[in-house]
Amino acid sequence: MFNKALPTNPRRQRGLALAKARPKGFRTIVEDSTYLVLSAAGGSSGYVVDLVDGTCSCPDFETRGDTCKHQWALRYFRRELEMPDGKTVVTESIPIKRPTYRQNWPAYNAAQTEEKERVQVLLAGLCDGIQGPAPGGKGRPRIPLRDAIFCATMKVYGTMSGRRSMSDLRACEAAGLIRRAPSYNTIFRYVERADLMPLLKRLVEESATPLRAVETKFSPDGTGFSTHTYTRWYDHKYGEEKRIQVWVKAHAMVGDQTNVITAVEATPGHVNDAPMLIPLMKATAANGFDMKEVSADKAYLSNENLIAIENAGAVPYIPFKSNSSPTGESEAWRRLYHFYEAHNREFLKHYHQRSNVESTFSALKRKFGGSVRSKLQVAQLNEVLLKCLCHNLSTLVHSIHELGIEPSFWLPKEAS
Repeated sequence: MFNKALPTNPRRQRGLALAKARPKGFRTIVEDSTYLVLSAAGGSSGYVVDLVDGTCSCPDFETRGDTCKHQWALRYFRRELEMPDGKTVVTESIPIKRPTYRQNWPAYNAAQTEEKERVQVLLAGLCDGIQGPAPGGKGRPRIPLRDAIFCATMKVYGTMSGRRSMSDLRACEAAGLIRRAPSYNTIFRYVERADLMPLLKRLVEESATPLRAVETKFSPDGTGFSTHTYTRWYDHKYGEEKRIQVWVKAHAMVGDQTNVITAVEATPGHVNDAPMLIPLMKATAANGFDMKEVSADKAYLSNENLIAIENAGAVPYIPFKSNSSPTGESEAWRRLYHFYEAHNREFLKHYHQRSNVESTFSALKRKFGGSVRSKLQVAQLNEVLLKCLCHNLSTLVHSIHELGIEPSFWLPKEAS
Protein backbone atom coordinates (compact mmCIF):
# COMPACT_ATOMS: atom_id res chain seq x y z
CA MET A 1 0.00 0.00 0.00
CA PHE A 2 3.07 2.23 0.33
CA ASN A 3 5.40 3.64 -2.27
CA LYS A 4 8.36 1.36 -2.85
CA ALA A 5 10.63 4.29 -3.59
CA LEU A 6 12.27 5.30 -0.33
CA PRO A 7 11.87 9.07 0.32
CA THR A 8 15.07 11.05 0.83
CA ASN A 9 13.67 13.44 3.46
CA PRO A 10 14.74 11.87 6.83
CA ARG A 11 11.51 12.85 8.60
CA ARG A 12 9.47 11.56 5.70
CA GLN A 13 11.49 8.35 5.91
CA ARG A 14 10.74 7.96 9.61
CA GLY A 15 7.09 8.81 8.99
CA LEU A 16 6.84 6.01 6.45
CA ALA A 17 8.50 3.60 8.91
CA LEU A 18 6.07 4.69 11.66
CA ALA A 19 3.04 4.19 9.41
CA LYS A 20 4.28 0.69 8.54
CA ALA A 21 5.17 -0.24 12.13
CA ARG A 22 1.91 1.00 13.65
CA PRO A 23 -0.80 0.71 10.98
CA LYS A 24 -3.47 1.03 13.69
CA GLY A 25 -1.72 3.80 15.58
CA PHE A 26 -3.95 6.62 14.30
CA ARG A 27 -7.02 7.67 16.23
CA THR A 28 -9.50 10.31 15.08
CA ILE A 29 -10.14 13.07 17.63
CA VAL A 30 -12.12 15.42 15.38
CA GLU A 31 -13.39 13.89 12.16
CA ASP A 32 -11.18 14.62 9.15
CA SER A 33 -9.20 17.30 10.96
CA THR A 34 -7.43 16.13 14.15
CA TYR A 35 -5.71 12.80 14.85
CA LEU A 36 -3.81 11.21 17.71
CA VAL A 37 -0.71 9.62 16.19
CA LEU A 38 0.65 7.02 18.60
CA SER A 39 4.33 7.13 19.43
CA ALA A 40 6.81 4.84 17.69
CA ALA A 41 8.03 3.72 21.12
CA GLY A 42 4.78 1.83 21.71
CA GLY A 43 2.07 2.18 24.31
CA SER A 44 -0.92 4.47 24.20
CA SER A 45 0.94 7.79 24.30
CA GLY A 46 1.16 9.90 21.18
CA TYR A 47 0.97 13.34 19.63
CA VAL A 48 -1.93 15.40 18.29
CA VAL A 49 -1.75 16.28 14.59
CA ASP A 50 -4.13 18.97 13.35
CA LEU A 51 -4.66 18.87 9.60
CA VAL A 52 -6.46 22.22 9.51
CA ASP A 53 -3.77 24.23 11.34
CA GLY A 54 -0.94 22.05 10.03
CA THR A 55 0.51 21.51 13.53
CA CYS A 56 1.74 18.68 15.72
CA SER A 57 2.25 18.64 19.49
CA CYS A 58 5.61 16.84 19.29
CA PRO A 59 8.83 18.61 20.42
CA ASP A 60 10.32 18.41 16.92
CA PHE A 61 7.50 20.47 15.41
CA GLU A 62 7.59 22.91 18.35
CA THR A 63 11.27 23.53 17.69
CA ARG A 64 11.32 23.59 13.87
CA GLY A 65 7.76 24.56 12.95
CA ASP A 66 8.04 22.30 9.91
CA THR A 67 6.53 18.95 8.89
CA CYS A 68 7.51 16.25 11.40
CA LYS A 69 7.50 12.45 11.12
CA HIS A 70 4.04 12.20 12.74
CA GLN A 71 2.56 14.44 10.06
CA TRP A 72 4.28 12.41 7.37
CA ALA A 73 3.00 9.17 8.95
CA LEU A 74 -0.55 10.53 8.91
CA ARG A 75 -0.19 11.39 5.24
CA TYR A 76 0.71 7.79 4.48
CA PHE A 77 -2.10 6.51 6.71
CA ARG A 78 -4.66 8.69 4.98
CA ARG A 79 -3.81 7.01 1.67
CA GLU A 80 -5.74 3.90 2.77
CA LEU A 81 -9.53 3.85 3.08
CA GLU A 82 -11.42 0.77 4.25
CA MET A 83 -14.64 0.16 2.29
CA PRO A 84 -17.85 -1.30 3.84
CA ASP A 85 -17.22 -4.62 2.15
CA GLY A 86 -13.87 -4.94 3.86
CA LYS A 87 -11.76 -4.02 0.84
CA THR A 88 -9.05 -1.39 1.08
CA VAL A 89 -8.53 1.15 -1.64
CA VAL A 90 -5.54 3.39 -2.05
CA THR A 91 -6.39 7.08 -2.35
CA GLU A 92 -4.35 10.18 -3.03
CA SER A 93 -2.63 11.49 0.08
CA ILE A 94 -4.18 14.52 1.79
CA PRO A 95 -1.53 17.23 2.19
CA ILE A 96 -1.13 18.87 5.56
CA LYS A 97 -2.05 22.52 5.29
CA ARG A 98 0.83 24.95 5.45
CA PRO A 99 0.39 28.69 5.99
CA THR A 100 0.76 30.94 2.97
CA TYR A 101 1.46 34.65 2.93
CA ARG A 102 0.39 37.19 0.35
CA GLN A 103 3.00 39.54 -1.01
CA ASN A 104 2.26 43.14 -1.91
CA TRP A 105 4.29 42.98 -5.09
CA PRO A 106 4.01 46.64 -6.20
CA ALA A 107 5.28 47.81 -2.78
CA TYR A 108 7.95 45.10 -2.66
CA ASN A 109 9.24 45.91 -6.15
CA ALA A 110 9.34 49.63 -5.40
CA ALA A 111 11.24 49.04 -2.15
CA GLN A 112 13.78 46.75 -3.83
CA THR A 113 14.49 49.09 -6.73
CA GLU A 114 14.87 52.17 -4.51
CA GLU A 115 16.50 50.52 -1.49
CA LYS A 116 20.11 51.61 -1.86
CA GLU A 117 19.32 55.29 -2.46
CA ARG A 118 16.84 55.41 0.42
CA VAL A 119 19.21 53.56 2.75
CA GLN A 120 21.87 56.19 2.13
CA VAL A 121 19.46 59.03 2.94
CA LEU A 122 18.13 57.27 6.06
CA LEU A 123 21.67 56.51 7.23
CA ALA A 124 22.69 60.14 6.76
CA GLY A 125 19.77 61.27 8.91
CA LEU A 126 20.61 58.67 11.55
CA CYS A 127 24.28 59.68 11.63
CA ASP A 128 23.36 63.35 12.02
CA GLY A 129 22.56 62.55 15.65
CA ILE A 130 26.14 61.42 16.39
CA GLN A 131 28.03 63.84 18.60
CA GLY A 132 31.72 63.49 17.80
CA PRO A 133 34.72 65.07 19.56
CA ALA A 134 35.44 68.69 18.71
CA PRO A 135 38.18 69.11 16.06
CA GLY A 136 41.45 70.44 17.33
CA GLY A 137 45.15 69.83 17.71
CA LYS A 138 47.89 69.83 15.15
CA GLY A 139 48.22 67.86 11.97
CA ARG A 140 45.75 66.85 9.34
CA PRO A 141 42.09 67.36 10.37
CA ARG A 142 40.42 64.15 11.48
CA ILE A 143 37.45 62.77 9.62
CA PRO A 144 34.23 63.48 11.53
CA LEU A 145 32.98 60.51 13.54
CA ARG A 146 29.63 60.86 11.80
CA ASP A 147 31.24 60.37 8.37
CA ALA A 148 33.35 57.44 9.60
CA ILE A 149 30.27 55.56 10.86
CA PHE A 150 28.40 56.36 7.63
CA CYS A 151 31.22 55.02 5.47
CA ALA A 152 31.74 51.88 7.56
CA THR A 153 28.02 51.09 7.34
CA MET A 154 27.87 51.59 3.57
CA LYS A 155 30.96 49.46 3.15
CA VAL A 156 29.21 46.58 4.98
CA TYR A 157 25.97 47.27 3.10
CA GLY A 158 27.77 46.87 -0.24
CA THR A 159 29.32 43.52 0.86
CA MET A 160 32.57 44.43 -0.90
CA SER A 161 36.12 44.94 0.29
CA GLY A 162 37.23 48.32 1.56
CA ARG A 163 39.08 49.17 -1.65
CA ARG A 164 36.19 48.22 -3.93
CA SER A 165 33.79 50.26 -1.77
CA MET A 166 35.61 53.53 -2.43
CA SER A 167 33.67 54.37 -5.60
CA ASP A 168 30.36 54.14 -3.69
CA LEU A 169 31.73 56.37 -0.93
CA ARG A 170 32.92 58.98 -3.44
CA ALA A 171 29.42 58.97 -4.93
CA CYS A 172 28.03 59.64 -1.44
CA GLU A 173 30.47 62.54 -1.09
CA ALA A 174 29.33 63.95 -4.42
CA ALA A 175 25.71 63.69 -3.27
CA GLY A 176 26.50 65.71 -0.14
CA LEU A 177 25.77 62.83 2.27
CA ILE A 178 29.28 63.04 3.79
CA ARG A 179 31.87 65.83 3.96
CA ARG A 180 34.62 63.79 2.33
CA ALA A 181 35.26 60.13 1.59
CA PRO A 182 38.05 58.76 3.81
CA SER A 183 40.58 56.16 2.70
CA TYR A 184 39.73 52.50 3.27
CA ASN A 185 42.47 52.23 5.90
CA THR A 186 40.82 54.99 7.91
CA ILE A 187 37.54 53.04 7.86
CA PHE A 188 39.36 49.92 9.05
CA ARG A 189 40.93 51.79 11.97
CA TYR A 190 37.56 53.12 13.10
CA VAL A 191 35.93 49.67 12.96
CA GLU A 192 38.75 48.34 15.16
CA ARG A 193 37.89 50.79 17.98
CA ALA A 194 36.31 49.17 21.03
CA ASP A 195 34.75 52.45 22.17
CA LEU A 196 32.48 52.46 19.09
CA MET A 197 30.61 49.33 20.15
CA PRO A 198 28.12 51.11 22.48
CA LEU A 199 27.50 53.74 19.80
CA LEU A 200 26.80 51.12 17.12
CA LYS A 201 24.36 49.30 19.41
CA ARG A 202 22.61 52.59 20.07
CA LEU A 203 22.35 53.25 16.33
CA VAL A 204 20.76 49.84 15.78
CA GLU A 205 18.22 50.58 18.51
CA GLU A 206 17.48 54.06 17.17
CA SER A 207 17.03 52.75 13.62
CA ALA A 208 14.16 50.59 14.92
CA THR A 209 12.29 53.37 16.73
CA PRO A 210 10.17 54.51 13.72
CA LEU A 211 8.36 51.15 14.09
CA ARG A 212 7.38 51.62 17.75
CA ALA A 213 3.70 51.92 16.86
CA VAL A 214 3.81 48.73 14.79
CA GLU A 215 5.69 46.19 16.90
CA THR A 216 4.20 44.70 20.09
CA LYS A 217 5.29 41.04 19.80
CA PHE A 218 8.96 40.14 20.02
CA SER A 219 11.28 37.14 19.75
CA PRO A 220 14.89 36.86 20.95
CA ASP A 221 17.49 34.51 19.51
CA GLY A 222 21.17 34.23 18.69
CA THR A 223 23.02 33.43 15.48
CA GLY A 224 26.67 32.86 14.64
CA PHE A 225 28.92 34.50 12.05
CA SER A 226 32.03 32.71 10.84
CA THR A 227 35.41 34.43 10.73
CA HIS A 228 38.66 33.86 8.90
CA THR A 229 40.63 33.36 12.12
CA TYR A 230 41.40 30.11 13.91
CA THR A 231 42.45 29.04 17.39
CA ARG A 232 45.40 26.63 17.22
CA TRP A 233 46.93 24.39 19.86
CA TYR A 234 49.28 21.43 20.07
CA ASP A 235 47.62 18.23 21.27
CA HIS A 236 50.28 16.33 23.25
CA LYS A 237 48.09 13.23 23.54
CA TYR A 238 47.93 12.72 19.77
CA GLY A 239 51.14 14.54 18.94
CA GLU A 240 49.65 16.91 16.38
CA GLU A 241 48.56 20.50 15.96
CA LYS A 242 44.82 21.13 15.95
CA ARG A 243 42.75 24.16 15.12
CA ILE A 244 39.16 25.34 15.36
CA GLN A 245 37.47 28.21 13.56
CA VAL A 246 36.55 31.26 15.65
CA TRP A 247 32.92 32.41 15.58
CA VAL A 248 31.22 35.56 16.77
CA LYS A 249 27.59 35.80 17.72
CA ALA A 250 24.69 38.24 17.47
CA HIS A 251 22.00 38.12 20.16
CA ALA A 252 18.98 40.07 18.91
CA MET A 253 15.44 40.99 19.90
CA VAL A 254 13.29 41.01 16.77
CA GLY A 255 9.82 42.43 16.10
CA ASP A 256 7.57 39.67 14.77
CA GLN A 257 5.69 41.83 12.25
CA THR A 258 8.40 43.68 10.35
CA ASN A 259 11.48 41.65 11.43
CA VAL A 260 13.21 44.78 12.67
CA ILE A 261 15.98 44.32 15.25
CA THR A 262 15.04 46.38 18.31
CA ALA A 263 18.14 45.53 20.39
CA VAL A 264 21.35 43.60 19.78
CA GLU A 265 24.44 42.35 21.61
CA ALA A 266 27.55 41.14 19.77
CA THR A 267 29.62 38.58 21.68
CA PRO A 268 32.19 35.82 21.16
CA GLY A 269 30.69 32.58 19.92
CA HIS A 270 30.75 30.74 23.27
CA VAL A 271 28.32 33.11 25.06
CA ASN A 272 24.98 31.45 25.87
CA ASP A 273 21.59 32.81 24.80
CA ALA A 274 19.61 32.80 28.07
CA PRO A 275 21.59 35.53 29.95
CA MET A 276 21.14 37.87 26.98
CA LEU A 277 17.33 38.00 27.15
CA ILE A 278 17.00 40.52 29.99
CA PRO A 279 19.46 43.11 28.54
CA LEU A 280 17.78 42.85 25.13
CA MET A 281 14.34 43.24 26.66
CA LYS A 282 15.36 46.22 28.79
CA ALA A 283 16.87 47.99 25.78
CA THR A 284 13.72 47.35 23.73
CA ALA A 285 11.43 48.66 26.48
CA ALA A 286 13.69 51.68 27.13
CA ASN A 287 13.25 52.76 23.51
CA GLY A 288 9.48 53.06 23.88
CA PHE A 289 8.27 49.73 22.51
CA ASP A 290 5.05 48.41 24.08
CA MET A 291 5.94 44.76 24.73
CA LYS A 292 2.87 42.51 24.87
CA GLU A 293 4.32 39.10 23.96
CA VAL A 294 7.78 37.53 24.02
CA SER A 295 8.15 34.13 22.36
CA ALA A 296 11.44 32.25 22.58
CA ASP A 297 12.81 28.72 22.30
CA LYS A 298 13.70 26.44 25.21
CA ALA A 299 17.21 27.88 25.53
CA TYR A 300 15.66 30.96 27.21
CA LEU A 301 13.63 29.01 29.79
CA SER A 302 14.48 30.18 33.31
CA ASN A 303 12.68 31.65 36.31
CA GLU A 304 14.60 34.92 35.96
CA ASN A 305 13.63 35.36 32.32
CA LEU A 306 9.94 34.56 32.89
CA ILE A 307 9.76 37.01 35.80
CA ALA A 308 11.52 39.72 33.79
CA ILE A 309 9.13 39.29 30.85
CA GLU A 310 6.07 39.58 33.11
CA ASN A 311 7.56 42.59 34.90
CA ALA A 312 7.87 44.29 31.51
CA GLY A 313 4.11 43.83 31.02
CA ALA A 314 4.47 41.07 28.40
CA VAL A 315 3.27 37.47 28.27
CA PRO A 316 6.04 34.85 27.88
CA TYR A 317 5.64 31.99 25.40
CA ILE A 318 8.61 29.70 26.06
CA PRO A 319 8.05 25.91 25.80
CA PHE A 320 9.11 23.67 28.67
CA LYS A 321 11.71 20.95 28.49
CA SER A 322 10.91 17.27 28.99
CA ASN A 323 12.36 17.34 32.52
CA SER A 324 10.71 20.63 33.58
CA SER A 325 8.79 20.52 36.84
CA PRO A 326 5.26 22.00 37.10
CA THR A 327 6.18 23.44 40.52
CA GLY A 328 8.81 26.03 39.68
CA GLU A 329 10.41 28.60 41.92
CA SER A 330 8.14 31.44 40.80
CA GLU A 331 4.50 32.21 40.12
CA ALA A 332 5.44 33.16 36.56
CA TRP A 333 6.80 29.63 36.01
CA ARG A 334 3.70 27.96 37.42
CA ARG A 335 1.32 30.17 35.45
CA LEU A 336 3.08 29.46 32.17
CA TYR A 337 3.34 25.73 32.89
CA HIS A 338 -0.41 25.48 33.54
CA PHE A 339 -1.20 27.37 30.32
CA TYR A 340 1.34 25.27 28.37
CA GLU A 341 -0.29 22.02 29.50
CA ALA A 342 -3.97 23.04 29.54
CA HIS A 343 -4.06 25.15 26.37
CA ASN A 344 -1.22 23.71 24.30
CA ARG A 345 -2.72 24.47 20.91
CA GLU A 346 -3.26 28.14 21.74
CA PHE A 347 0.21 28.30 23.29
CA LEU A 348 1.79 26.96 20.10
CA LYS A 349 0.01 29.54 17.93
CA HIS A 350 1.73 32.28 19.91
CA TYR A 351 5.02 30.41 20.28
CA HIS A 352 5.48 29.77 16.56
CA GLN A 353 5.64 33.49 15.91
CA ARG A 354 9.27 33.16 16.95
CA SER A 355 9.90 31.66 13.50
CA ASN A 356 10.16 35.29 12.37
CA VAL A 357 13.48 35.68 14.16
CA GLU A 358 14.86 32.79 12.07
CA SER A 359 13.59 34.57 8.95
CA THR A 360 15.32 37.74 10.12
CA PHE A 361 18.70 36.06 10.50
CA SER A 362 18.27 34.27 7.18
CA ALA A 363 17.51 37.52 5.35
CA LEU A 364 20.35 39.35 7.10
CA LYS A 365 22.91 36.72 6.12
CA ARG A 366 21.64 36.38 2.55
CA LYS A 367 21.94 40.12 1.95
CA PHE A 368 24.99 41.07 4.01
CA GLY A 369 26.87 37.79 4.41
CA GLY A 370 27.10 35.06 7.02
CA SER A 371 30.76 35.75 7.78
CA VAL A 372 32.86 38.77 8.76
CA ARG A 373 35.93 40.06 6.93
CA SER A 374 37.72 41.63 9.90
CA LYS A 375 40.63 39.88 11.62
CA LEU A 376 40.61 41.47 15.10
CA GLN A 377 37.85 40.37 17.46
CA VAL A 378 36.75 43.92 18.30
CA ALA A 379 36.42 44.69 14.59
CA GLN A 380 34.52 41.43 14.07
CA LEU A 381 31.99 42.34 16.74
CA ASN A 382 31.60 45.86 15.33
CA GLU A 383 31.09 44.40 11.86
CA VAL A 384 28.26 42.20 13.17
CA LEU A 385 26.59 45.30 14.65
CA LEU A 386 26.97 47.11 11.32
CA LYS A 387 25.25 44.19 9.56
CA CYS A 388 22.31 44.52 11.96
CA LEU A 389 22.17 48.27 11.29
CA CYS A 390 22.11 47.62 7.53
CA HIS A 391 19.28 45.13 8.00
CA ASN A 392 17.22 47.65 9.97
CA LEU A 393 17.68 50.36 7.35
CA SER A 394 16.59 47.90 4.66
CA THR A 395 13.56 46.99 6.76
CA LEU A 396 12.65 50.66 7.11
CA VAL A 397 12.70 51.10 3.33
CA HIS A 398 10.23 48.25 2.93
CA SER A 399 8.07 49.66 5.73
CA ILE A 400 7.96 53.02 3.94
CA HIS A 401 6.32 51.35 0.94
CA GLU A 402 4.26 48.66 2.67
CA LEU A 403 3.12 50.46 5.83
CA GLY A 404 3.31 54.09 4.70
CA ILE A 405 5.58 55.23 7.56
CA GLU A 406 7.80 58.32 7.41
CA PRO A 407 10.93 57.55 9.46
CA SER A 408 12.42 60.18 11.73
CA PHE A 409 15.24 59.62 14.23
CA TRP A 410 16.24 60.97 17.62
CA LEU A 411 12.70 62.05 18.51
CA PRO A 412 11.32 61.96 22.08
CA LYS A 413 9.51 58.67 22.79
CA GLU A 414 6.13 60.34 23.12
CA ALA A 415 6.58 62.19 19.82
CA SER A 416 7.27 59.12 17.69
